[in-house]
This record gives sequence, C-alpha cells and structure tokens, in this order.
Amino acid sequence: MPSHIQPNIWLFLRLPSNSLKCIEIKPDTIIDVGRLGAFPADLLLGRPYYYTYQLLEKEEGETSSRLRIVPPSELNAEVVGTDDGVESPGNIEETTPVEEGGGILADPKNNRLTVDSTSRQTLTQREIEDLKESSAGQDVIAKILAHHGGLDEKTAFSKAKYMVRKRSKYLKRFTVLPMEVGSLIEYLLEKEPGRIMEMREETVGLVGAWSNAHYSGGEEEGRDGSGEEGDGGRWLVVDETGGLVVAALAERMGILRKEEEEVGEDGDADGEGHVNGHGAGDDDVEMTSESASTANGNHATNGTSSKPYPHRDHPIPATSNTLTVLHPAVQPNLSLLKYFGYDTNIPDPTHPLHTHLKTVSWLQLLHPTQDPTYTAPPLASPTEIATWKSGKRSAYWKKHRRHRRCQTIVDETRSGTFSGLVIASPMDPTTILPHTLPLIRGGGTVTIYSPTPEPLVNLLDLYSKDRRAAFITLLASDPTLTPENVNKDDFPLDPRLLLAPTLQTSRARAWQVLPGRTHPVMTSRGGSEGFVFTARRVVPLEGGVEAKGNFRGRRGRKGGVGGGDKVVGEGDRGSGGVMSSESAAAETAGTPVEVA
Repeated sequence: MPSHIQPNIWLFLRLPSNSLKCIEIKPDTIIDVGRLGAFPADLLLGRPYYYTYQLLEKEEGETSSRLRIVPPSELNAEVVGTDDGVESPGNIEETTPVEEGGGILADPKNNRLTVDSTSRQTLTQREIEDLKESSAGQDVIAKILAHHGGLDEKTAFSKAKYMVRKRSKYLKRFTVLPMEVGSLIEYLLEKEPGRIMEMREETVGLVGAWSNAHYSGGEEEGRDGSGEEGDGGRWLVVDETGGLVVAALAERMGILRKEEEEVGEDGDADGEGHVNGHGAGDDDVEMTSESASTANGNHATNGTSSKPYPHRDHPIPATSNTLTVLHPAVQPNLSLLKYFGYDTNIPDPTHPLHTHLKTVSWLQLLHPTQDPTYTAPPLASPTEIATWKSGKRSAYWKKHRRHRRCQTIVDETRSGTFSGLVIASPMDPTTILPHTLPLIRGGGTVTIYSPTPEPLVNLLDLYSKDRRAAFITLLASDPTLTPENVNKDDFPLDPRLLLAPTLQTSRARAWQVLPGRTHPVMTSRGGSEGFVFTARRVVPLEGGVEAKGNFRGRRGRKGGVGGGDKVVGEGDRGSGGVMSSESAAAETAGTPVEVA
C-alpha cells in the first residue's frame, strides 16, 4: 500500500463525529466535506496518511478553505485532558472520599440533581452562529464553556463527555485514512449493511483465517520437482457481497493492490511508456496469419511453436495464487474492487487482479457448451480477412481472444484441485456444495458464511458423524448401491466428503469501562450475528482395509521393534505410524477409511 496520498485513488476521511466519508482524490478538483466546508484536492496529494487536518476560515479573495496540519502536541493535549481544564474520560477515577479512620467525609459528586436545560447556556443560538462565522472552533468552545451556568455541577466524566460533543460539533477537523478492508466494512455497515450481508470485520477475519488464503509464490514448480506447473494457491469463491470477500482474500494473497510506482522523467507512470496502466501500443492492431493461428490456440503456419498472442484486455491467466469467482449472472458483481484500483468494467492491465482473478458463471461450470462465449467462433481464411475493414478485423480477433481466455479458465476450473472453497451467498449451501465440493482437493478447506445459523446447522447435520456412519453402513449392506444412487431424501449430500464440520461466530463489542458503571456501549449497532461453517475436504478410500499377521504384544518387545511383520501406514497411531496388525485389523477391517 502506498505510504503517501496519490492521485486517482480512494480514501477515507475520519470526521469529528467519528463517521467515515469515502472520497476519490482527483487533481484540480474541490472536495466537499459537508458542514465542515470544502478544500482543493491538490492540498492532500503527496502527503502521508493518518495526519489530522483543520479547515481554516476563508480570507478575502479565496474561493476555498486552506488546511492546517494539527500538531500531535495539540491532539495529545485533548486526549489526556489538559486542554480547557477538562479531564479525558479515560483518565477519570471517581472514588468516594473517606476519612483517615475509614468514615465517609461527604457524598461524591453525581448528576442526580443536575437539570439539563437550555437556560443554563447564557449565549443565544444567534450569538453562537456569529461566533462560528468569526472565530475558530477552539475559541467557540471556550466561550460556550465560559457562559455555561451549570458546568461546575457536572462530574468529571460528564464534563469530558460534554467536551467530546462540543469538539465534534464545532471543530473543523478530519483525519486522512487509507482504503483498507476494515475501514470499508465499517463504512458499508453504516451505509448499506445488506449489500455485504452484514459481515463485520471480525467475521471477515474469521473467514480469511479458516480459508487458509495466503501468498503462494506465483508460478510454482510441481511437488515432485519436475518443473511442471503446480496447483498451489488456487481458491474457489462464491461471493455475493459485491466483492468484499474477494478483496479480503486478495489482501491475504498479496494481489489486492498494485506496487507503488515511481514517476519517470518523461512523466510516464513507470518509465516504460505506460500511461494510466496502458501501453502505447495497447490498441487493437492488425494481426498476421501467423499470430492469428497462435491466438486461436494453434501453432504458427510455418510449423514452429510460439507463445499465445498477448493482449492487455485478454491476458494469459495465472496458474497459481489465483481466485476463481463463481457468479450467477453474465458478469460478476465485484463493484467494491474499484476502491482498490481495479474496475471489472475497465480493468487496469498492470493490476495483479487482472491475471490472478478469474470469473466463471454457473452456466459455464455446469453446461459449458451452452455458453456462447465458450463456443469457438467460426474461423475465416487469411484471404477473406484481408478484404475486411480494420474495425471488422479488430472485432474478429477480439472475439477469438475472448473465447480462448474463457475456454482456458473454464477448463481449468472444471479440472478442480483447488486449495479451498469460500462461500458467502444467500443461496442454500446444500445446493452449492454438490457442484463445488468435488473441485476441492483432499485436505482443502471449506468455509461458508451465513448471516443466520439455520442453513449452517442443517449443513452440520448432513455431515455429522452419525450420518456418515449410517451412509457407510448403507453402502456396505448393498454392493449395488453407489453414492450417486442412494436415497437423496435421507442423504442429500455425501457425508464422507467433509471432516470435522464446525460452526462458530465472533463478535467484538465495545464496552464503557468505569468504576461501578461498566457495561456495553448502548449505541452499538445491532444486526445479524453472522456465523461461519468450517470443515476439511477428504477423499474417501474405496473398499475395505484388512491387515493380517500374528504378532507379539507390546510388552513382549524389548529394545525396539520385536519379531513379526508390522503394518506401517500414514496417520496410524503410535510412534512413526507403526502399529500392530491386530490393532489395525480391529479398528479398520471392513471399514472405509477417509484420508486427506
């Protein structure tokens, strides 16, 4: 993430009311901050994040306000309570005064007899408005405190809360915060909670932790060291939160933001002729017959092999450290990714998500031949193409490039071997898992979010240990039965495919901590609790496991492994995975074993 504010990015302004305002920094524009005023966006460019600014009053001839950086000493003075003679709520300890012998001297100060009335304030509303026009915020607060008739009757805690309200009302300040997933969640929960299925920051963190999404190092070699492309770092996502889950996973994988670029001497973004992420030769150009055959997935006409024709709009997808999004519509709803510099409608070719984010519709996954994009467009001869106008040729090659990219992504998705599955959708998970669970490799993680617990509780029952045992017994009793033709009313899903299903939730509540008055903050937001289902994908072992042999007991062996053969298996009990065959036969004979 850039350490300084750059042009054409989104960020947050923390207002005195503790609310967030989302803005886009565009050069030569005016930023309106509501009742605080307006200021030029150029005043923030190049400055670091987390600074607090104050809007100054306009002088004669000025069309907009200027900004003043509030020094840390001034901010700390307000926090520790040394400003205006009022203590901070965090430094207050209200105790009962006592004598040396232990007796009570007097009752502590309280607000039981305090009457809050507008008559206590001798300044009229008109005078306060005139002060706001002619004086700074600190001066207005000082005069309001001086003309308050009942300020001495308030307790220290009440005075501190009174000062917090006045500062948030009269100080024209804001703090610049970077665009982060946590801040975006806080902003959306106040504006559009239903858009993100009421997911809180701690719930998103729980989903990310159990999904095991992490940076996998890009193009990896195979596990056997043969140099073939590996399958590590590929996650399958069903996201109906506008792209919030995708953004959270992409941040953990290191592909959410572009790397900070240095501006070259010629004004280019990266010194290589790129402007706003597009190269000088990114426009559609006329292709030769050799590059045409390569773009369609064939070899060149001269018989030599070459790489596919690259293009900024339809690049070659990455093979690892990727996210594949399943969506029900023609285009996925990933509108929240624009806040991190990636717009799916106008993608930036230099953004990591351009090659590491793949989208597949349900139609392409289940019935790819019925999708027109997956179907290969008709080929034209080089002689016919030469007679076309440039616009028609450009549309022809663009259609073939789009088909080739779609075919590559769909075939790769249908081949499976994903590292994990993450679902955040209002759809019933029992209708999603039959089509997505077989695509997850053994040992992969399955993480499902739901605002309510009922769908996930039903899922826990479908993958419970008792149902799994009944399913295995049913298959063993009738050799003609297969997992595909069992009664779907009793077993809608194969209970052998998931191990250790768990349902959990997490919520961080804000508390007011004060002697004798410790309780949750009454103004905290309600809404759904949010629940997360987690499990491990396992591959059932076909057939039974038998172990035969006659061995001595463990007491008869001295000084190491005694006589007789041993059964050595991965995951068996005992040191080094060695156990007697009698114990192995007693535990596993005739019972299918689930292994990762």
